[in-house]
Order: sequence, then structure tokens, then C-alpha cells
Amino acid sequence: MAPVQISEVKGNSREHRTATHTHIKGLGLRPDGTAERNAAGFVGQAAAREACGVIVDLIRAKKMSGRAVLLAGGPGTGKTALALAVSQELGTKVPFCPIVGSEIYSAEVKKTEALMENFRRAIGLRVRETKEVYEGEVTELSPEEAENPLGGYGRTISHLLITLKAARGTKKLRLDPSIYEAIQKERVRLGDVIYIEANTGAVKRVGRSDAYATEFDLEAEEYVPVPKGEVHKKKEIVQDVTLHDLDVANARPQGGQDVMSMMGQLMKPKKTEVTEKLRMEINKVVNKYIDQGVAELVPGVLFIDEVHMLDLEAFTFLTRALESPISPIVILASNRGLTPIRGASDTLPPSAHGIPPDLLARLLIIPTHPYGPEEIRAIVRARARTEGISISEPALEAVGELGVQRSLRYALQLLTPASVLARVGGKMNAEVGVDEVTEATGLFLDAARSVGALGESVSGYIS
Repeated sequence: MAPVQISEVKGNSREHRTATHTHIKGLGLRPDGTAERNAAGFVGQAAAREACGVIVDLIRAKKMSGRAVLLAGGPGTGKTALALAVSQELGTKVPFCPIVGSEIYSAEVKKTEALMENFRRAIGLRVRETKEVYEGEVTELSPEEAENPLGGYGRTISHLLITLKAARGTKKLRLDPSIYEAIQKERVRLGDVIYIEANTGAVKRVGRSDAYATEFDLEAEEYVPVPKGEVHKKKEIVQDVTLHDLDVANARPQGGQDVMSMMGQLMKPKKTEVTEKLRMEINKVVNKYIDQGVAELVPGVLFIDEVHMLDLEAFTFLTRALESPISPIVILASNRGLTPIRGASDTLPPSAHGIPPDLLARLLIIPTHPYGPEEIRAIVRARARTEGISISEPALEAVGELGVQRSLRYALQLLTPASVLARVGGKMNAEVGVDEVTEATGLFLDAARSVGALGESVSGYIS
């Protein structure tokens, strides 16, 4: 089977899990690498942020590939926030793949396969190709029909006439009917700016010409200027894909005209394992592109939260995968101390963070520490601002105090219910006061009070 052209590979990037950490915009470091007290949504954890800043510099210098970092600290000390801040610092062009340790245990594929899939998601390939293209604004689009050569009453499109306008003139093209199908898929109409690759016939709609920007007031369109230069030109096209995108594109059956292949395409695609042989072939092609200077490898970040949930088999596979010539940067996070290694509790003694000693020796460990009272209050204030909650200063103090006494997560979770209570109570601007915070505290218990209440009410049922 011939490998799929990289230009045909569609990206399959996953959304970042940033719902809880939308206020995190970066590490908040000064140019000299030292941490601001309160910057980019981050409060405190100065030493951990500075250490992550060094890791970001190593990743940018491409001297971190195949290494791993462990973020170790108690629950709610900002481990996931640090990993997401690293991804924000690296930018959108560097792949960032966040998973949870238990996510690899799937009924459809082996855990080692799921782990390798996420490894490949976190390795990017930036391909630079100089292509001969026709680029411009569509001013004429008319398919010409002819009698169907197979007979019958139908007519078929014999060729397509298209006129493209650029800054330096226009060009009328007579194209193959297969390109008309590609133009229909892209939903191209008059006034759109498109480019057509001369060699492959691939069509890409860039956007609507900005000459039409004032035509409609409420048009959800992306307006682009008419391309500079001639219609027919050589253009450098940069495409970012991950190795997983290449794996999936080449593993998927390319189809055929028989009934079985068509049925296979119509049925819901099942998650299938990509063979090691196929991955080796793709690696060869990727290495060839890199040697030719056509492509550049972009080692991304694989973030594995709750890493103590992995078992001995997964840890062994992880250790081997880190030694691979093509490997991403792996950031692990754990809130456990000395704990048994999953899958080896009978044969091996408990280990730090539930990670085998041979893998621990490869890790750079960054500790995170519990927040102080002032830091908790600053985090509560930042979170209220991010969620658009209007809250009085005494109420902020009350929520901050709950964060100190109970837990930071409990305090942050009370903000939205308290805001709802203020709105239901008909308060001006729905401002949260101390009364709403007290009411929310009575409605929603923290873990310690919940256990105490359960112990008192059903003490006869507790062993």
C-alpha cells in the first residue's frame, strides 16, 4: 500500500482540558526567568514555575526530547495548572496531549497501544513544501456539460471553466471535472479566494474576498485580501500534522469500488490498532523528509496526570518508549507519596509516587507545595474574575477563609452556587455577599463535614 500524501492528512488535535484552569495564561515569568508573585493567572508556586520555565527553554532548544518530568505534590497544589501553563508558553504549534493515567485502560485496544497512540499524538511534523499553485478570487465558475459517454439520458461534466483574479491580472483555466468535485466539497462560490495545486489538483478555500466585506452586516465570514502577484505562482505551504495523524491516515482502508469496501466505509469505524510495522514505515518516510530538509520534527508534550494509576506493564513500556529516537517530552503528575506499584504490589515493595525505581531515576522531579492564606485569597479573586462573578470584599474574605480551613477546591466550587443564590435572591447586579456564601456552605458540605454527618446519622451501619 502506497503511503498517504502528507498534504492529504487532516489534523486531529484534541481540545485542551482547560475548563478548570481557564485563568491560566502562562507561567508568569520575568525575562530573567524568575517568577512574578501574581502573573498570567498564576499565584505562588514560584520555585515550581521557575523550574518549568527551564523545562520550556530546554524544549524550545530541542534538548529535552526523550526525557521526562514529574510534578509531585498534594491535591489542589497546581500540578495540572503547571502542565497547562507549559503548553501555553510553548504556543499552539507545539503538540500538547493531556491524558489521565486510567484513560489507557480501554476495552477496544491494548493499554500499550493506547499509550503509544498518545505518544504519537504528542510528536509534531512541520512540513514545508514549495508548490506550483493557481491562487486568486473566483470571478467565473461554470461547468460545461456533455453527453454521457456511457449512454442513457444523463449528462456529465466534461470540464470546468474557472477565472481567477489576483493583484497582477486574471487567468482563465480549463480544468478536469474531478477538480469540480473538490470545489463543490469546499463550497466555493463567486467572490471566494481559493488556491489550486497544479500537481495534485487539490483545492483549498482560503476565505471570502474582502471586496465583499461590507455587503452584509451579519455575515459570519472570514474575509481575506486578494492574493498578491500573478495567479500562477510558486508558493511555500507549511503544514503541521502529528505522527498519529499520519498513522491513522495510512492505517485507514483507502476503499475500492466493490460492495464490501463501500459497506466498510459506511459502517461506524471501530478503533483499530496501528501495527508496529506500519509505524516503522512511517518513521522511515518521516526521517527521509527530515534528511531532505522538507520537514522538521516538533517534539511536543505528553502530560499524564494521576500517573500512579499506570501499572508495571505500562511503566515498562513507557521506559522503552522514552528511549525511542522519535520521542516527545513526557510530564507526569502524582499526588501520592510512598505507595505500591499497581500490578506489582505482591512482588515489589512500595515505591515513591507508585513509580518503579528504574523510571524514577530518569525523571526530573518538581515539587509543588500547599498554598498559604494570602495565595488562596488571590486565587479565589482571580477565579471569580475569570467566571465573571460579582462578589463583595467581605464575601471574598469568607471564601478565602474556607479555602484555608477546608480546601482550595471546595472554596472555588462554592463561587458559582453562591452566585446563583444571589441572582435568585434578586440582589442588585447579582453580587455575592457573605449571606450567600454562608447559605452555599450550608447546602454543600466539604469532605470532613460530610463524613461527620454520615457518622452521626447512620452510626449503626458504619463498621
